[in-house]
Amino acid sequence: MSWTDDSLYQRLPVRDGSYDGRFVVGVFSTGIYCLPSCTARKPKRENVRFFRRPEEAEAAGLRACLRCRPELFYRGEDWDRSLFEGLLARLRADPGAFHDIGSLAAACGVSGTKLNELVREHAHLTPAMLLRRERVRAAGARLLAGRERVIEVGYAVGFEAESTFHRHFLGLTGMAPAAYRGLRESAGFLLQLPRGYRAGDPLSYHGRDPEGPAERIRDGQAILKPVRLPGAPAAVLEIAFEPEGAWCQVHGLDRPGRDVMAAAHATAVRLLGIGSDTAGLEGRAGRDPLVARLVEGRRGLRVPLAATPFEALTWAIVGQQINVRFAVSLRRALVELAGRAVPGGGGLLVHPTPEAVAALEPAELTKLRFSRSKAEYLVGMARRVADGSLPLDALGQGSAQAAEAALKAVRGLGPWTARYTLLRGFGFADCAPVGDSGLGTGLQRFLGLAERPDAKETDRLMAAFAPHRSLATCHLWASLNEVEEG
Repeated sequence: MSWTDDSLYQRLPVRDGSYDGRFVVGVFSTGIYCLPSCTARKPKRENVRFFRRPEEAEAAGLRACLRCRPELFYRGEDWDRSLFEGLLARLRADPGAFHDIGSLAAACGVSGTKLNELVREHAHLTPAMLLRRERVRAAGARLLAGRERVIEVGYAVGFEAESTFHRHFLGLTGMAPAAYRGLRESAGFLLQLPRGYRAGDPLSYHGRDPEGPAERIRDGQAILKPVRLPGAPAAVLEIAFEPEGAWCQVHGLDRPGRDVMAAAHATAVRLLGIGSDTAGLEGRAGRDPLVARLVEGRRGLRVPLAATPFEALTWAIVGQQINVRFAVSLRRALVELAGRAVPGGGGLLVHPTPEAVAALEPAELTKLRFSRSKAEYLVGMARRVADGSLPLDALGQGSAQAAEAALKAVRGLGPWTARYTLLRGFGFADCAPVGDSGLGTGLQRFLGLAERPDAKETDRLMAAFAPHRSLATCHLWASLNEVEEG
């Protein structure tokens, strides 16, 4: 059969996926080439040529279809993941170019339904939430870098009204846009906490180790967190809960400057879980009795994050297959071995960097009661982070699927470790760390099961709370009434 035969043209309306990989369809009226299964409208016969490979189509001056992505198919790449990552890159480059969800869908060449599935799967957000997040992110950078009027910044990133800009910026950052701009000249800032915010949750999570040097809870109402900030190897971020909000200060630096304060703000938002969505899960309570019972008495619970993805992943490896108390003691030993002292910090130590852990030998950790395998996994992971082959910060800003796959490709990092890191390190909203004993026990008690579910059954049971499984997990941990729940 000739590759330009009329019989090939007759196959196009069938959209038969079995022909994908055998040829591509060049459409010269639009300048694109597609897979035979592409759902685009059938072109006129006189505008069509057939090619064996994408390279031949491109040599003829055609570009790949954004709907079916034939070049990804031939490279064996995940079409949806690449589509999402391409959309995210364009959105971050110019969020103001996307006026609504329809323009996002048009940029992908997909329907609104497909866009919703795509963003849910990879960002664990709705398209509207993704658009809002990227607009706020871009606005924050412009507010700190330039002197545009606040409202002009809002318009530039795509907000159509000043009130909308203010509301969404405050919701995701805890600060009004004008107050955020003030970070350039300050050493402290006030975070306005959401109504019903439960300060006890981050205090409990970050206070798991009362004797630990990497965090300290002062007087039951303030978090002292040693951190690394741009140009500052060691400082202390203080977050004090007050009636009007959370007052945050950076100690140990004379003139922090814009970049330091922006990083301190981002860290505080992570530690307090301000960006965590509670409305999605709680909004289901009125129509879902299971969810209503889950959140009863704990409305407003959020998901506090570790200060950095590396801290979360380190904790996850340290905590593999041991109880929380032993995990806390091992982490403390690691921080004391490889952490950095904060000058004038009263014995506080900054959590070790990937480079510091990578410089260790596993034998140094086994002397501290680490198992040989745990020591090897931890050092091996740190070396990959340090050399850039496991780019944690970049993974946390992209696809959840890609992040989980990258983590599980590392020796010693299984599904529980990966999911825990997605939850506490990256802040993805739909992760259930199956295999977690606390989660299993929480489900057993919550559902009145005869025995604790195994990983497979936990995965099945947690599906009832999708796409809010991270927050549901924290509710189940909290239901155990333990300060060491996560």
